[in-house]
Amino acid sequence: MSDEREKNSVVLGPKISIITVCYNAETLIERTIRSVLSQTYANIEYVIVDGNSTDKTMDVIRDIFSKNPVETWHATSLQIVSEPDTGIYDAMNKGLTLATGDYVWFINAGDEIYEPTTLENLMPFFEQNADVIYGDTVRVDEGRNVLGLREKRPPKTFTWKTFRMGMMVCHQSILIAKNIAPKYDLHYKISADIDWIIRAMKQAKVVCNSHQILSRFLIGGFSKQREKQSWKERFVIMKKHYGLLQTLIFHVFISVRFLFK
Repeated sequence: MSDEREKNSVVLGPKISIITVCYNAETLIERTIRSVLSQTYANIEYVIVDGNSTDKTMDVIRDIFSKNPVETWHATSLQIVSEPDTGIYDAMNKGLTLATGDYVWFINAGDEIYEPTTLENLMPFFEQNADVIYGDTVRVDEGRNVLGLREKRPPKTFTWKTFRMGMMVCHQSILIAKNIAPKYDLHYKISADIDWIIRAMKQAKVVCNSHQILSRFLIGGFSKQREKQSWKERFVIMKKHYGLLQTLIFHVFISVRFLFK
């Protein structure tokens, strides 16, 4: 693999900090890491934040990088941290603190960058000094079977007001300039990513639709209890950003659409 990387890793642009958060992900983490290592884009900082896994996650990570040292895939740097955290968003905040790139991109355990040329294909948008670059997402199951694109497709144009209609852009398919990326609000346990994107978008001046698929997103099962908590958090987040009236109107619209499906 390293010989092929040396031939293909020729594209150099702004530093991209790819952040992977994981916990007890020994069966998932390798695919995620290899999707980063396979990139034909050279200026990557890879940050892995493990939540002190009790399975073999760290053994898998160490084994991969012992066979693929940083210089063989032309990365700028590799940072690996394994320590307890208070939840996924605490871990993601650690990743943001460690990241030194021009852009941050969260590709968490089980998810993958879509193809080896994905970052290379974003060069035109880096050259525009975009604050935010977004794209589409393919859903996969645990057997890596493709389930199709997300039902909510990325809008042609995207502003902070777009999320009034729900999470129109998948968290795994958005790159945000580090200088406008806030920390995650740890008051939210399930839906802090929505709040994070909205707050970043409020600071963005140049937003680019890549018109490309950027990631593969692993579908996970939500318990009824977590689904209920997620809706509560989303309501609070939307009310904070859009006001009570618009939030109520949106939820009535969603309920009606669900009834007549």
